[in-house]
Amino acid sequence: MREQEIESIFPEAHHIRKPDLRTAVFRAWLLGIEKGGWHRIDTIPFTLLIPGCGISLVQHTRIVTRMAMSIGDTIGEVNTDYLVAGGLTHDVGKLLEYQGKGKEFQRSEIGRLIRHPVSGYALAVEAGLPLEVCHIIAAHSSEGESVERSKEAIIIHHCDFIHFEIVKSLT
Repeated sequence: MREQEIESIFPEAHHIRKPDLRTAVFRAWLLGIEKGGWHRIDTIPFTLLIPGCGISLVQHTRIVTRMAMSIGDTIGEVNTDYLVAGGLTHDVGKLLEYQGKGKEFQRSEIGRLIRHPVSGYALAVEAGLPLEVCHIIAAHSSEGESVERSKEAIIIHHCDFIHFEIVKSLT
């Protein structure tokens, strides 16, 4: 997979004003795809906790990002570049946490030992994302309960859980 393909999958990236930051977002996804051994990402589920939910990781990522952008626009006083970059990469670690097995998905060996906020943080650092975006990734889930979340991390955290809870309620 190439950068142009990631760019077409995540059109929300065009809201990132800094080209270097946008490129680093794509690089994080490309690293995850390569290290996770994925040939395509559109069929990866966004969660293994809701079997058969029908929402892909790509769909969830875009929904969370758009929700966060709307909140950021409404509230103001947030770094939109970091917010969008964090939304687009908050679950990139799932490319290492999950593995395909036939048409099914399960936790990988990495995923049994390290959750996606941690593996996503590692991918983000390797991709050259700034600390502020790495923080959003690392703090968006329960791992963030023991740190002071930035405004952008608070928004991504809540958008992620809102979407999860809504999907869970529909199944």
